[in-house]
Amino acid sequence: MDVFLMTLTTGIMVGGIYALIALGWVLIYKCSGVLNLAMGELTLIGAYVSLSFYSMGVPFLLSLLFSLIIGFVLGVLTERIFLDRLIGEPILSVIMVTVGLSFFFKGIVELIWGTDTRVFTPAVFPLEPIQIGPLVIGQVYLWSFVAAILLLVIFVGFFQYTRWGLAMQATADDEMAALSLGVSARFVYATAWAIAFMAAGVGGTLLGNINGLNISVGYLGLLVLPAVVLGGLNSVPGAIMGGIIIGVLQNLAGAYLDKYFPGGVKEIAPFVFMVIFLLFKPYGLWGWERIERV
Repeated sequence: MDVFLMTLTTGIMVGGIYALIALGWVLIYKCSGVLNLAMGELTLIGAYVSLSFYSMGVPFLLSLLFSLIIGFVLGVLTERIFLDRLIGEPILSVIMVTVGLSFFFKGIVELIWGTDTRVFTPAVFPLEPIQIGPLVIGQVYLWSFVAAILLLVIFVGFFQYTRWGLAMQATADDEMAALSLGVSARFVYATAWAIAFMAAGVGGTLLGNINGLNISVGYLGLLVLPAVVLGGLNSVPGAIMGGIIIGVLQNLAGAYLDKYFPGGVKEIAPFVFMVIFLLFKPYGLWGWERIERV
């Protein structure tokens, strides 16, 4: 039971970080209907930017802030340079552009930072674990979870209570109606990419504090896809719950199935679960069900 509780707790905490990255997936799909397959590389770039500032002696919180600012700028530039002219084009064309961006960003990361594993030195979070009853929790997991939840609350508040956030929701619900009310679709798409860059960068930074940072962290950005599908591709609350569920599932699979199926069942389990889940709930738990009448 102690092992189960520790595995469950760690899964929830890692799932909070996954939820933050999943938010970036949902934002872009919600506003433009595009599945951004470069999300893993967005995660990489933000993490390496934070690490670079931290390595230069900048305090971690300031490094994270600089990463958010740079992520916002890069998100706007990416949308303006590569995707702005594709508004109104077939969705498949735009998705293929995100595939090209994935390889482009990965090449940039390898060119600038290399492929060796790098760690945050000195450690950002205390190394001594916290014991709560029978649970022993690493502080890196605890504080990463707190930071992820805090940022999720800020982003959700932005969507619910600010003019820009409401404009993004209006465009996602009905683009033509939003345009008729004076909402700029170009502005909404650029903002969605900017926030996605920011959310993914913070998520990558937190994951880098847990396991170290190398090019494989980009794969963790792709690992969040089952969480997005589970919650619903256009649901922000679904992204949060999906991230936590996948985090728990991944850790339980690693704890109980790895000894029977050695060789990475922890990474495969979320995708297997996604395939089975889609057979019964193709729109996810909170996704919009599209009904076409002929």
